Amino acid sequence: MDSRRNMANIGRQTGVSEQNMQHFMSNSPWSGCAVIEGVQEELKQRGELSAGAMLVLDESANDKAGEYSVGAGRQYNGRRGKVDTCQVGVFLTLAKGSFWTWVDGDVFLPERWFSEEYADHRRRAGIPPERQFMTKIELGWQMIQRVRAQEVPFDAVACDTLYGRSTWFRDTLNEEHIEYYADVPANTRVYLSQPQLGIPPHTRGKKANQARVLSPKPQRVDQLRQHVDTHWQIVEVRASERGVVRHEFAVHRVWIVRDDLQMREELLLMRREGKKCTYTLSNAPFHTSIEVLARRKSQRFFVERSIQDAKSEIGWDEFQATKWLAWEHQLAMTILALWFIAEIKLDWAAAHDRDPALLDEYEVSVLPALSVANVRMMLCAAMPLPHLSPLDAAALVVKHLDNRTRSRKSRLKNYPTRLGP
Repeated sequence: MDSRRNMANIGRQTGVSEQNMQHFMSNSPWSGCAVIEGVQEELKQRGELSAGAMLVLDESANDKAGEYSVGAGRQYNGRRGKVDTCQVGVFLTLAKGSFWTWVDGDVFLPERWFSEEYADHRRRAGIPPERQFMTKIELGWQMIQRVRAQEVPFDAVACDTLYGRSTWFRDTLNEEHIEYYADVPANTRVYLSQPQLGIPPHTRGKKANQARVLSPKPQRVDQLRQHVDTHWQIVEVRASERGVVRHEFAVHRVWIVRDDLQMREELLLMRREGKKCTYTLSNAPFHTSIEVLARRKSQRFFVERSIQDAKSEIGWDEFQATKWLAWEHQLAMTILALWFIAEIKLDWAAAHDRDPALLDEYEVSVLPALSVANVRMMLCAAMPLPHLSPLDAAALVVKHLDNRTRSRKSRLKNYPTRLGP
């Protein structure tokens, strides 16, 4: 199916009753978490992923017309770049080279969903009573813990500024000995040498009685672009079908001071693309080469690809249901589908060696891997959707009209008759 991949249309295409589809997704007690854990268990068996993989954390929003779907409401929609009525999910992607797949996810519930005003919304959506408000950062850390407990192999974690600006998140990863590559805003303040703490001497005015940083002065990370000790270097971060992706990178050892004056030395990695520059803090060992730092930081590219695949190819953003359980089930089915495709890509690469001579013949440095669209095309040939006869099409139209009429009748029963002209 190319579009309108909702439960009603999937039911029509597969000959499954729409009511059965609704029950299976919204009410049936099968465990979505167990399906996800099963995928993680299978993933662990792939030797190709035993080293070099990255966990990448990100969120994605789906537009919603109202606020009855679990977690829906007016909140920031990153895809549209504005506050809008939407539903936000937080997702964890495992990426290595041309391989990527979701390995976990959770729906973000805005804090107002736990107010008395939203008690009816929670009841309608079937949100478990034990669920408490959690920020996206807390949801992300919880998912990393789950994946780690399942012993899914990964070398490091990468995230954008929403998570990277949190000193709590970075500190927690560091305490758990998890290497991270966390993007931070351009106004993040750092120190180029170890800060000296103390109570400033009294000169005039009220005498200070709390310690603070006495020296050196902090600097914004974006000020370091032109620093005399900043040395830019071109690094190849990955091969692509259009050639090789290269960016300019520079590294500084910097000190970060928290509000409680606890401090830690980290690496600041800067990536420059024309006038645009991004800044990443990492607790990687100081001897790590700039090539390794650059490639691990650049793995964030693949979380965007995984979200794009989930939406454009698998129909994640076309899902229409309101309940918590339906969201969990849809997540499990989407992760299962993404893993199925990823496994085909791995099997294809293992079974079909590439002829090195093709690189010279095509005059390229890398041959393309299978895409999600390629796999879907092969599935269409192996398991074609049924072709409707005129009678079948007419029967579906009649059924659709019948459903619309029954739905209107139900709404009229549940809502009072409108008064006035």
